[in-house]
Amino acid sequence: MNYSTTRTVLAAATALAAFAWQAPAHAQTTLTIGTVNNSDMVRMQGLSSEFEAANPDIKLDWVTLEENILRQRVTTDIATNGGQFDVMTIGTYEVPIWAKQDWLKPLDGLGEAYDEGDLIPAIKNALSVDGTLYAAPFYAESVLTLYRKDLFEEAGLEMPEQPTWDFIAEAAEKVTDKEAGVYGLCLRGKPGWGENMAFLGNMAREFGANYFDADWQPQFESEGWKKAVTLYVDLMTKYGPPGAASNGFNENLSLFGQGKCGMWMDASVAASFVTDPKQSQVPDQVGFAPAPCGIESCPNNGYNWLWAWSLAIPASSEKAEAAQSFISWATSKEYLALVAEKEGWANVPPGTRTSLYENPEYTEAAPFAEATLTAINNADPSMGGGKPYVGLQFAAIPEFQGIGTAVGQQMAAALSGSATVDQALSQAQAIAVREMTRGGYIKN
Repeated sequence: MNYSTTRTVLAAATALAAFAWQAPAHAQTTLTIGTVNNSDMVRMQGLSSEFEAANPDIKLDWVTLEENILRQRVTTDIATNGGQFDVMTIGTYEVPIWAKQDWLKPLDGLGEAYDEGDLIPAIKNALSVDGTLYAAPFYAESVLTLYRKDLFEEAGLEMPEQPTWDFIAEAAEKVTDKEAGVYGLCLRGKPGWGENMAFLGNMAREFGANYFDADWQPQFESEGWKKAVTLYVDLMTKYGPPGAASNGFNENLSLFGQGKCGMWMDASVAASFVTDPKQSQVPDQVGFAPAPCGIESCPNNGYNWLWAWSLAIPASSEKAEAAQSFISWATSKEYLALVAEKEGWANVPPGTRTSLYENPEYTEAAPFAEATLTAINNADPSMGGGKPYVGLQFAAIPEFQGIGTAVGQQMAAALSGSATVDQALSQAQAIAVREMTRGGYIKN
């Protein structure tokens, strides 16, 4: 081999060695994340470049969907072991059911710095099975009555410490000014077990009703349901915005932020958005009260629901290690601090960590902090009150999703006027009895 040939071979060997040194030690992992198009999740997606910068071996692929569509997609995917997602946004309804069917991977790799013990106990318990966490809460919520303080003052009204539905009806009439585009009451009307039925299930409880009795018999024709739905339809027909049967959480959030709602009973997470000058035209005029009561023996702080939009890993994912790294980041104390740095403390995802409510920077910036924490702590989804199931605004059984969606369509029909309240409740009862019989809960 002459000198020239030797030099060529050495050069080639050096180039190959350099190429081998420059090759990444690990191939990049792509995580597909299915999430809902709520504002906090949209913000998370916008800030996720921070995670990718700190974890260059992980790429995030987002699938952001409207709430009803997300629920349908993730339920179909996990039930069929489809493997479409590596991280799913699910809630307190799905976690105990899916974990018991081995559809979710346990979150046992979040890291020592995650501080699982800092999670608010009610939320942590709702997302755990036999003491193991199967989903990490991104934000959590209960119910608040949001109202316009300026409109109440003009009408000579004062919000009670514990409002009743009788007071709400009186106030809705007095603050409605349709010529000015102001509606006394904005409530969910869009059909879906997590849309109108989340609200109506809770309202029915405020009148002493439940979905099922102790023997799993559906209760949609009970006095409590009739009172609740009749009042709901009456109030929304007289004092609600047009097209209310199409309005869900996001639509009412927009209406309230535009100054078009005198009152709105809904998820406490809305409070940070309606008090944000960047997103609301009435940020300084919002007051907060507990959920209303419809019966005399009203418990402290009304009837509350309990929900947490949470991040979980389906059993079908083969990227659990990377997925846990992302979940740990997105639901950490450090993520809350990142949102505070970018958007201000009042805009951090609420309801998940005890330390947040012990942080004076947050409690001073968020006038709704105390009301939110009180509502969450007063929401007890455990068994009681003659009901055989766990859950407040839902029943934690697999059949509830289908029943709730079908019943929600009947309630939307009553609201739009295409069915009477009695017709809607009769149809709801028939649907629920049929499905509960098929499921073996009711014996012929």
